[in-house]
Amino acid sequence: MIMTCPSCNSGGMKEYDFHGEEVDSCQHCGGLWFENGELNSALSTADNGDNCVRVEENLGQHLGVSKRLCHDCHESMQHYHLMDGYQIEVDVCHSCSGLWIDEEERVKVVQSPTVKALLADLDAKISVKTWVFQFLSQMPIEFNLKPKSRPVVTYMLLALNILIFLAYGFDLQTTETVFDSFAMRSNEVLAGNQPWTLISHMFLHGGLMHLIGNMYFLYVVGDNLEDALGRMTFFGVYIICGLAAAAAQIASEPGSGVYMVGASGAIAGLFGMYLMWFRHASLTFMFVVYQKKLSPMAFFAIWLAFNVLGLFMAGDGVAYWAHIGGFVAGLIIGAALKEQVMASNPILAMMNEPEIKIAR
Repeated sequence: MIMTCPSCNSGGMKEYDFHGEEVDSCQHCGGLWFENGELNSALSTADNGDNCVRVEENLGQHLGVSKRLCHDCHESMQHYHLMDGYQIEVDVCHSCSGLWIDEEERVKVVQSPTVKALLADLDAKISVKTWVFQFLSQMPIEFNLKPKSRPVVTYMLLALNILIFLAYGFDLQTTETVFDSFAMRSNEVLAGNQPWTLISHMFLHGGLMHLIGNMYFLYVVGDNLEDALGRMTFFGVYIICGLAAAAAQIASEPGSGVYMVGASGAIAGLFGMYLMWFRHASLTFMFVVYQKKLSPMAFFAIWLAFNVLGLFMAGDGVAYWAHIGGFVAGLIIGAALKEQVMASNPILAMMNEPEIKIAR
């Protein structure tokens, strides 16, 4: 008896070895038909971190009646998401328990156990401990993929900034001497004086809270970005973003003699790249006493709004244009490198697929 493809209705179904299981494959559209239990067995054999997959018994949301007919018993099938949080659409026959996936879904289905494990961490509930920490510190908590390697450059930048501050930050006279030689001033740079301050200002901070805030955000986003880019590239783009931030501040206030110090502009550039590559991550935001997970898009939109508002309401003392300039530089770098970064980080690319839905 000739078996008909549920998708394209052709009769060209042939046996196909799918991770050790002999399944039926359409020679025309490439879709795969699994008898009851075959998908579980195939996924348990595949390299996806789970050797006891039970996806067939734990399908996601029911989407209604499918337009396709069962490969075996020719009854109307039912449409489902493969699993909650990973909205790959599959067709299931309630009569014989057969299951159909389209050709473009093969790789995604194979990696679904990996996605399930990652979603368990990303969708973790906010704990009392994280609420207390954020309430007291007003710093966000990050839910993201764990880096594959130790973020050596991020740790180096943290240590360098902290050690430099400890060397001068608790003595007013020493601070004034250091700032006079290494803090950036727009008018001096444009006059050709102290060009090294375009870089040195990134490693100086105006006070302990300024240092703590910047280093915390560097710690939060730096490890994932360094893991995605590689150590030397990460360091390079960090410096580039800091230079872009300095350029934005100089362009906004070319005649200013006010000292500009801090890693904020470079870190704002990291925010831009983080936004481009880690859409699946969550950052908590404290609304007075209510802690809420936000997407990077929502979180950095709030951060950017505060900076734009600061341009109109604040006087000297905060380099808002540097923050915005660094952030825009990060967005541009993130867009330019996205294809390369995703190609070299398959898990990251997988987590950026539109089928991934994060619980927030």
